[in-house]
Amino acid sequence: MAPRAYWKGSLKLSLVSCPVALYPATTTVDKIRFHMINRKTGNRLRQQMVDSETDEIVEDGQKTRGYEVAKGKYVEIEKDELDAIQIESTHTIDIDSFVPKDEIDERYLDHPYYIAPDGKVGLDAFAVIRDAMKDQDRVALARIVLTNREHVVAIEPLGKGLLATTLRYPYELREHEDYFDNIKSPKVTKDMIELARHILNSKAAHFDPSTFKDTYENALKALVKRKAAGKPIKVEKMEERPSNVVSLMDALKQSLKSRGSPNRATHAPARRRMSHRRSTKKANRSLARRRKAS
Repeated sequence: MAPRAYWKGSLKLSLVSCPVALYPATTTVDKIRFHMINRKTGNRLRQQMVDSETDEIVEDGQKTRGYEVAKGKYVEIEKDELDAIQIESTHTIDIDSFVPKDEIDERYLDHPYYIAPDGKVGLDAFAVIRDAMKDQDRVALARIVLTNREHVVAIEPLGKGLLATTLRYPYELREHEDYFDNIKSPKVTKDMIELARHILNSKAAHFDPSTFKDTYENALKALVKRKAAGKPIKVEKMEERPSNVVSLMDALKQSLKSRGSPNRATHAPARRRMSHRRSTKKANRSLARRRKAS
């Protein structure tokens, strides 16, 4: 059964519009989650808000929002004040422009959503917008209001539907120069780079998410399953990490050698098969000659 829509409204391109539904493209339902419980009773614990200075429990009626304007000094923001500036949702995804996909900096990509037609009405308009983007190889930039905030979304064709990804605002990104400017530029030889290229080529592959394994999540599930079944848990000691290799050139050579050995191993069975075939053919010819002589 398809999940419930996260948002419903219309997709609008100039004077063309169609009803659509928005669905989250990701989920964390299968991830292991823990609750804090009382070790003595086994009951789940309930959190309470406590005044940081008096240590007294604060009841719901005394709670309000505050923004820290100075160390330990807050300005109160009331709910009706927030409601007054709240952006009213028009339940419309307004397409503003179409841009080349490769111009979108991947650091701006945030949360992905699926856009599907909401009913049969406007299906033709949905298909026209989707297929036009396919032909032009362009991504639509649009605006949508979600949870009282306006978001910019990048919309692109995906199968029979559309993929909408919310984009971060520039103020949400940190400047990479703040982290990279102090990186030194050591002198590396051409031989080192060439060895590294060989290692990269030996690891060349295609993007296949089905090969991703969440080792920690799988270990958590196995742990919970054993504990729930009352089976003993063996806590193994962490292995010591090997010391860093001093010589970069030696590390590159060793890496290339370790990558090369599996290739030789894969060809060995083929050589053995060829040798086996030659031996078999030779034995058959010898048997045929003996039969002819007799």
